[in-house]
Amino acid sequence: MSFEKVLIVEDEPVVRNLQTEIFTRRKFAVSTAETLAQAEALLTRESFDLVMLDIRLPDGDGQQFLERLATLPERPLVVMVTGYGSIESAVSCMRAGAFDYVLKPFTPSQIDIIIKKGQSYRQLLQVNKLLSDQQGEDEGSIIGKSPTMLRLRQLIERVAPTDATVLITGENGTGKEMVARELYRRSPRRQNPFIKVNCAAISENLIESEFFGHERGAFTGATDRREGRFELANQGTLLLDEVSEIPANLQAKLLRVLQEREFERVGGNRTIKVNVRILATSNRDLLSYVEKGAFRQDLYYRLNVFPVHVPPLRERAEDILPLADHFLARFARKFGIKVTGFSESARNAMLGYRWPGNVRELQNTIERSVILTEEGRAVSAAALGLPLVGSITSSGEALLNSSVPFDFEQKTAPAATPAAEAPAVATTDAQGRVLTIAEVEKQAIKTALQQTGGNRTKAAELLGISIRTLRNKLQEYRDAGEPIEVGAETGE
Repeated sequence: MSFEKVLIVEDEPVVRNLQTEIFTRRKFAVSTAETLAQAEALLTRESFDLVMLDIRLPDGDGQQFLERLATLPERPLVVMVTGYGSIESAVSCMRAGAFDYVLKPFTPSQIDIIIKKGQSYRQLLQVNKLLSDQQGEDEGSIIGKSPTMLRLRQLIERVAPTDATVLITGENGTGKEMVARELYRRSPRRQNPFIKVNCAAISENLIESEFFGHERGAFTGATDRREGRFELANQGTLLLDEVSEIPANLQAKLLRVLQEREFERVGGNRTIKVNVRILATSNRDLLSYVEKGAFRQDLYYRLNVFPVHVPPLRERAEDILPLADHFLARFARKFGIKVTGFSESARNAMLGYRWPGNVRELQNTIERSVILTEEGRAVSAAALGLPLVGSITSSGEALLNSSVPFDFEQKTAPAATPAAEAPAVATTDAQGRVLTIAEVEKQAIKTALQQTGGNRTKAAELLGISIRTLRNKLQEYRDAGEPIEVGAETGE
């Protein structure tokens, strides 16, 4: 996080000129003031990253002015400067909110130390502010004993200590972000920031600002200067989640940053250099996107330096029960509910299910089942609520369809609703031919749009995807000459 604008408030010409020369040589924009009145006038017109403030000034006490600086919307870091230092004075200034305290005469190396400390402190504040909204998204480490997971761990151990860009692919819910965090935890950058940006969840109008930041007044609503995710991740790791969703007009700028490690903020002309390790995830076949012209080929190869694929849960059945036990312990502890494990029929139900939502679906299923389980009892197949895989078990437990709510009074499942009330997506055509995954996906999108009267936002919610992903799929069908027609669209 680099400083850019410095205000020097100093009445001694020699000291003021020395500070100006030091900061100017280090490419800072420098403003100067000889009095508190001049400093006040400058602060009403513009904001500063750092203020070098003399304690004794002709028209007042710099320490009292420090309290005024603390009220500014964009509060600068303040370094108190004095030729009459004492321990009591230093302590008093620090308590009043000063970032640092320096005695005259000082050397350029002392200023360099202050700059480095200030940059690290500013970055820490911004990163903590960003991460405060992301707590609880990910817990624990990679769990699994299947051969594919053992191989995955070996790949992580091999590439984590390097700075190589890693492209992590896999279906939704497989744990791509957890793999990214494991790469970060095992890397030399683990003491520096880990910043995530969800490319699919940000408006196309704002994603450039999220990446690179913006200057004050760059666009309507940009009332303050803001650092982007690349800048916040400097010296650390940046995760580009669902990188396939980056708009085409931004892909060239992203490629430049990955190659040159430099960029300009939106509305700015100052080049900012960063040292960031890039990790990216995608649940799409990016190579097919390249072939369709939806993703730049050079960007794909720049991201795909070290590919890592996370297998779906159905391809590593050995991991289902260990994962289930892990989630059971976590949620029993979280909710303060003592459970005695899973019943045999519950374990059989989990092993017999395909888990289309992968590890995320398993986690959500276990969380729900813990809430439904009575204190001191084992989680039953009924509490899991998985689709029917058999009749009544020998122990009398009902294997319930997931669409049927659990009846707490009867402890049994109510009658299932007619199929007409919950239409399913066909997996075969009229001749009995098994549909391809792409055909099933298209049918699911068409069904969701029909059920919502053409409202794409509601359809995306039903499908569990972002509105941008849905728009991209509809555009693909149109480009292929096979548009989905659902009548008048009733909303975005």
